[in-house]
Amino acid sequence: MLETLIDKRISFPVGRVDFMPVRPCSFDEFLLITGEENSLQVLSSFPPPEYAHEKLIQLFRLYTVIGGMPEILAEYAESRDLQRLQKIYSRLIVSFQDDVEKYARNQTLAKVIQHVIGSAFNYAGKRITFDKFGGSVYRSREMGEAFRTLEKAYLLNLVYPVTGTYLPVEEKLKKAPKLIMFDTGLVNFSSGLQKEIFISTGIDMNYYGNIMEQVTAQELLTLDKSVRARLNFWTREEPGTQSELDFVFPYRDMLIPIEVKSGSTGKLRSLHQFMDRAPHGWAVRFYTGKTSLQETRTLTGKKFRLINLPFYLAGRLTDVMKEVIG
Repeated sequence: MLETLIDKRISFPVGRVDFMPVRPCSFDEFLLITGEENSLQVLSSFPPPEYAHEKLIQLFRLYTVIGGMPEILAEYAESRDLQRLQKIYSRLIVSFQDDVEKYARNQTLAKVIQHVIGSAFNYAGKRITFDKFGGSVYRSREMGEAFRTLEKAYLLNLVYPVTGTYLPVEEKLKKAPKLIMFDTGLVNFSSGLQKEIFISTGIDMNYYGNIMEQVTAQELLTLDKSVRARLNFWTREEPGTQSELDFVFPYRDMLIPIEVKSGSTGKLRSLHQFMDRAPHGWAVRFYTGKTSLQETRTLTGKKFRLINLPFYLAGRLTDVMKEVIG
């Protein structure tokens, strides 16, 4: 919360304070807390053995459902009862809404922030516009200030697009950002779909796709320990086009495209369009399938290598890239 305190003119010695982001527990930490040390040990080898794939996918699905809030994980580790978590989720959301005085500079902003906290979970993984967000009467300027304030407090992330395929990244801050909330468990609790996601039946696949983007982003953010850690996604610059790639990830001197697929298959048109423009030949897909390295071509014939990774390796992407690319 130090960044919000700075806005209130509280000073401290420059260069003598370390900043560290405080985020929900990662999937690796989830395994440790819930007593899955053997699975954590298996996960530390690359590629993980095929016999462990189904169990690791099920554990990651459970992590996606309940999230990484420490009190939630402590209760689940003791009771193994999803129903007993409901009161904690509800109390956490109410406490965030009640604590807006920490972030707001006036009562008007406090009301806007309360609205954002109450509505934003329903938009996780989606692109948003600030103007009248969540069916409100609030305009872009005051809504934008509320979102940026909550982003400083690490309660959400505004993921802006880039249109280039190389470094350095140039965010397009005038384009609509993608909203990533700080915890996937709270997103699912707010939707009322925790059970459906866990058993993967009777659930709208668009929502399921959004939640897999949400949890993948949550894991990718753990890779950078800096308070300045940011994610971006990619869109085509040409007017009238709709191509959009889920995320891009800087690695060495490359900007690596990342596609998130909620199933084990799916078309990769946007990824192909990115690769046609990229000065390198590497791409990543997260999905429910097993680890593999695929030699493939874009629709125009450019050769590239696609690293297919199960979702449970999202939080280990940097290590994977070192193993595969060097």
